Amino acid sequence: MTTDSAWLLLCDSSPALRCRVLSELLGVPDDDPELADLLPRRAEDPEVLALLAAEPEGLQELSLLLCRLGGLGLDRAHPRVEELVERVFARQQDDGSFPLTEFRTDERYAMIPLQVSVPLRGLGAVGAATDPRAERAYDWLLARRTQDGSWPTGLVAGQPGSVPGYRKLPGSPGCRANTEAALAALVLHPGRARSEPARRAADLLLRRETRDEWALGTEIARLRGRERAAGFISLHSRFDLAFVLDLVSRTGISAADARVAGLVGFLEGLRGPAGLWEHPAHPELSRWLTLDLLTSLGRLDGGDWAGEGPRLRFRPDDVPVKHH
Repeated sequence: MTTDSAWLLLCDSSPALRCRVLSELLGVPDDDPELADLLPRRAEDPEVLALLAAEPEGLQELSLLLCRLGGLGLDRAHPRVEELVERVFARQQDDGSFPLTEFRTDERYAMIPLQVSVPLRGLGAVGAATDPRAERAYDWLLARRTQDGSWPTGLVAGQPGSVPGYRKLPGSPGCRANTEAALAALVLHPGRARSEPARRAADLLLRRETRDEWALGTEIARLRGRERAAGFISLHSRFDLAFVLDLVSRTGISAADARVAGLVGFLEGLRGPAGLWEHPAHPELSRWLTLDLLTSLGRLDGGDWAGEGPRLRFRPDDVPVKHH
């Protein structure tokens, strides 16, 4: 079924999507004639050219732009991408972090882990995770973990900030949004993706037994420019199961994990008869969503660990508004 779906994805007009299908799903080598023909065309795609010409104002917008370019197959070998990478590093502080004031003006918080995990994800998306400057940022981020391996909302007057219902981690004092964002940065580092901190974060995320079908593909919609990445602490307010599976699969988790098996079973139940998943809010992104899910499912085949955390029913005190 996966191979049949991959061939359906190759019918898409996007060179970037077809390149990823050939290399990630079908294992085609770079010197294959079809892939070799597509690679230069990918950089000439109108969408890619528009992104390369964009001038983001803030560090959050700049980081998202790098994520979007990375998702289309570009990395820091491209001169413009390298320029954007250096613009991120130019804002780095001596301790390895990035200024919280780049993201919010509320002075109550002295620290929010997102101030580093958001730029790190952008850097990692274009192959800059192992840059020595990025490594200092990772060290800063890891030093902010709570005792159970999660990340807090932040610090207010030396104390952890509050965690509203939609951001709670079942059985943990940590903040799901910050933990999810930190994991998104860790899994893009070749030496940290399968590390203990990454696997612990994945284990905590998988405790949440929420099946928000309406939120499926939220991250794809952002990366494809269909939805704005609004907010800062609320950046990961939606529990996008495609994004969660992408993150945890990169840590090397196996489908033998009961929570992963349950998640996969639920997602397979949403799969259409042609083998594709329809994006609930943006049908034109269905092939991108399918590529993302098939890639994540493929990683599970090589997984070498399973968590022991419980599956806990999640009942938030408040639920974020659905935006479509």
